[in-house]
Amino acid sequence: MKTIVKGLALSAIASSVVMAGGYKIPEQSLNSMALGAAYVAHTTGADTSYFNPANMVFMGEKQYIEGAVTLAHLPSNTYSLGSASGQSEKENILIPNMHYVSAPMGDFRWGVSLTAPAGLTKRWETPFQKAYAEEFTLENIELNPTISYKVMDNLSIGGGLRLVYSKGVVKSDSSAASAATGGAIPSVSRDMDGDTVEFGYNLAITYKPTDDIIMAATYRSKIDLDEEGTADLTGFGLTYSGDASVSVPLPAALNLAVSKTWNNTFTLELVYERTYWSAYETLEFGYDSTINPVLQSVFGTPIAKNWEDTNTFRIGATVVLDKITMMMGFAIDETPVPVEYIGFELPDSDAKIFSMGFRYQQTEALSWGAAFLYDSKDPVTVTAGTYNDPTSLLYSGGSFSGGGAYLTTIGASYEF
Repeated sequence: MKTIVKGLALSAIASSVVMAGGYKIPEQSLNSMALGAAYVAHTTGADTSYFNPANMVFMGEKQYIEGAVTLAHLPSNTYSLGSASGQSEKENILIPNMHYVSAPMGDFRWGVSLTAPAGLTKRWETPFQKAYAEEFTLENIELNPTISYKVMDNLSIGGGLRLVYSKGVVKSDSSAASAATGGAIPSVSRDMDGDTVEFGYNLAITYKPTDDIIMAATYRSKIDLDEEGTADLTGFGLTYSGDASVSVPLPAALNLAVSKTWNNTFTLELVYERTYWSAYETLEFGYDSTINPVLQSVFGTPIAKNWEDTNTFRIGATVVLDKITMMMGFAIDETPVPVEYIGFELPDSDAKIFSMGFRYQQTEALSWGAAFLYDSKDPVTVTAGTYNDPTSLLYSGGSFSGGGAYLTTIGASYEF
């Protein structure tokens, strides 16, 4: 029985950082949301500072500023396995962003973006799932100052500094599972929180072989999130209340993009994204010397994750009709999580992404619009006996369905 409880505890620990390394929100503006993030080569507004700073030197002589807010609605995930079945809580999260691009300074230009590039809230109130992930909340805020330089009339480079603040809360509680099994599963719990400030960089290059074709590449560096905080752990009549730490990677990502524009009215963009999730190999928490060896063995044993690099393919179309610009996008997105490492904190799977939106030019300087994106997750079945941890409930198998996300964005931009 202690082995089962240890499995529950280790899986709960995993939930505290899986999202930090495995969940991101690439759509960080009105245009990018409408295009499903197929927005790297043909960027046109202040959000250029974030998606491709190399393009800033090709913008007009004005200054550009814009902001948007996204409401992310996360439907319930359903886990099906007889009496151990359960359903997660629905979530609604507000995600803001702001961008600015300066006036040109010769062949140079600078910009800055404030975004929330990753984050999630996942909560389970059903007994067996609550033992693994009663709550996981991750908040990330990134400040990204950038600069660009025009090498030639058709070639530019850019880059910037990534300043990321990350904060997380993790809770798990097996008391309900203990009651449901008449005490066969002992009651253990954890309550952890922590935060960190870390740095990284991003690079970009743009080449225009003709006036209507744009080729671009961008790269965001890996950032190790060295989270530090406190933990309250209980189990087997023992308690721990003290320091806790963990280090996990936010992986590097490479985007290659090309766009083609016809008659200044219709633009088609293709984007290939490679995200290097294989940097997330193991997970290990640290505590101070006052922790009891029994709790250390339960909550401090390293966990193999073995995530995989992923490919995402995006296509976006933009149509300019007088004062209205229409946009739509589609993407095929791979999950980095092998089925044998899936968890209740992130029942992730391959996805298809559909998006659309518009922008209305109210005046010469002011425009506004809205966008909608639907992230459709494939169902996942865990075959009994194949899960990597034989002490986990998931070793018995089961299936995940539902989930995904509905994202609605409203935003406005101004040129001056």
